[in-house]
Amino acid sequence: MIPIETVAQNGRVQAALAHFSDSVPQLVEQAIAIQQIPAPTFAEAARAAYLERRFRELDLADVQRDDLDNVYGRFPGSKPQNKVPVIISAHSDTVFPAGTDLTVRRNGSLIHGPGIGDNSTGVAGLLALAETLWEQEIRPLADIWFVANVGEEGLGDLRGMRAVVERFGENAIYLVVEGGLFGQISHQAIGVNRYEITIHTPGGHSWGNFGQRSAIHELGRLIAAIDKLQLPLKPKTTYNVGVIEGGTSVNTIAQTAKMLLDLRSEDPHRLAVLVTEVERLVMVRQRQRDVAVEMKQIGNRPPGQIGRDTPLVQQAATALRFVGSTKVNFIASSTDANVPLSRGYTAVCIGLTESGNAHRLDEYMDSTYLPKGMSQLLLLALSAAGV
Repeated sequence: MIPIETVAQNGRVQAALAHFSDSVPQLVEQAIAIQQIPAPTFAEAARAAYLERRFRELDLADVQRDDLDNVYGRFPGSKPQNKVPVIISAHSDTVFPAGTDLTVRRNGSLIHGPGIGDNSTGVAGLLALAETLWEQEIRPLADIWFVANVGEEGLGDLRGMRAVVERFGENAIYLVVEGGLFGQISHQAIGVNRYEITIHTPGGHSWGNFGQRSAIHELGRLIAAIDKLQLPLKPKTTYNVGVIEGGTSVNTIAQTAKMLLDLRSEDPHRLAVLVTEVERLVMVRQRQRDVAVEMKQIGNRPPGQIGRDTPLVQQAATALRFVGSTKVNFIASSTDANVPLSRGYTAVCIGLTESGNAHRLDEYMDSTYLPKGMSQLLLLALSAAGV
């Protein structure tokens, strides 16, 4: 790693840093253009096709779209044989289903629209960084691979990033970019286990079979029991029932109902304890007469971390301070960085600007911080790649 101060002394880097303030309007328009292309998890093809075209327009080498719809492009280094590659990735999928109204509303520096911050702005940042390297004639020593990957949200289970890490392995440095999270550095990946829990009962007619067990009622009792679990504040440990469905009609005692359950913890041991507690509650329902319960794991985002004293983490913090950030927060989170961190690889997740209401229809991104966020990304990328 090259010290941030040394990178910043390069005249072309200084020109690039000065340029970011002027390029905010273009970056915002690029983020909106990406946001306007629907990309639900498992249906990212249309957005991937657009990004593949943009990668080619930016003259990146070895542009490729794989079978998952990850899009790759390489910015050639001047001495790639002497340096490990730097992988800069941003996930292209969103939580919003097909048919969501993607209308954008502007209010000064605030841009409102589903998926605008998470993660259209992050993907736009990849394009802006590649363009800046060309325009300012900055030549890193190592190859820099730009990757727009799929499957970060929902039940994608980080499938896109798993493929990226399988491709590049341990001999690489991974920088994961989120549209929001400016001022925060994530070098600790929390573990996340996800389950589909389905309950079956005899069901029947709401009048004629009143008193017969209902799958929906049993599911409700299970949810209420989970909600009574006592969780520690530290390590932070959480649960969430994100989806429930079942039943046939208003006057039918439901035969089937299911839910999607998300369990998380900063500590792998505490996550395992939580899973065991939920399994115990499932068994209580299973022992009821005329009740069958299935608990199937549908997601496993692995935990992992590197130390705060790791050079990449320290340089990320130094870059933040260099660009004038008044806060540097080290956080634990669940991002694409989970995959390399879980394997002990060098990785960190950073953000380009501030955003809010993520995963809501009124999501917004504040473009005010984009020059600082892009500057941090450029400095950190060149610190890792050499220049």
